Amino acid sequence: MTTELLALLSAFALVFAVELPDKTLVATLVLTTRYRALPVFAGVSAAFAVHVTVAALFGGALRLLPDMLVTGVVALLFGVGAYLLLREGFAPVRDGAEDASHHGARPVSFGRAALTSFGVLFAAELGDASQLATVGLAARWGAPLAVGLGSFAALVAVAGVAVLLGRKVRSRIDPRLLHRVSGFAFAAFAVVAGVQTFA
Repeated sequence: MTTELLALLSAFALVFAVELPDKTLVATLVLTTRYRALPVFAGVSAAFAVHVTVAALFGGALRLLPDMLVTGVVALLFGVGAYLLLREGFAPVRDGAEDASHHGARPVSFGRAALTSFGVLFAAELGDASQLATVGLAARWGAPLAVGLGSFAALVAVAGVAVLLGRKVRSRIDPRLLHRVSGFAFAAFAVVAGVQTFA
């Protein structure tokens, strides 16, 4: 398997696992209860494209720095991601979350629904674990295009799950468990990168 293919598959697997229980799924689900599915999907996909491009380019630029500094930054990024995911995974369950499904889809223009969806997901994903993962993996593999494509595909797949399956996914999979698994995966990546920093 080539480095690029491994980078793409690693990015897809990690970002998909991180985002399935995260606000990407929830925000897309809420948006599809208010707007038609197609403009929501188009808007969130555009937001993901912008985020992934920035993160992959930044990660690729990190490769120009000395190896010790790159692995140190990668370890730090994955450490922050692990902390955020584990904090969410071990947080107590919150009661009283409003179910937006009773509002129904509003008849608004495609452009307005897509733009609203873009704005919501663009804001929600700033500094998110998936963005940190994309930066870290692009720096680690030195293949920003492959990592970017893998991350983008994972984000679009999660949005597709939200659009197609809606709340059923959320009710069958404990998001805290997925946050914990993803958090421990991030922690393992942080440890490996940390060891490489001082090796």
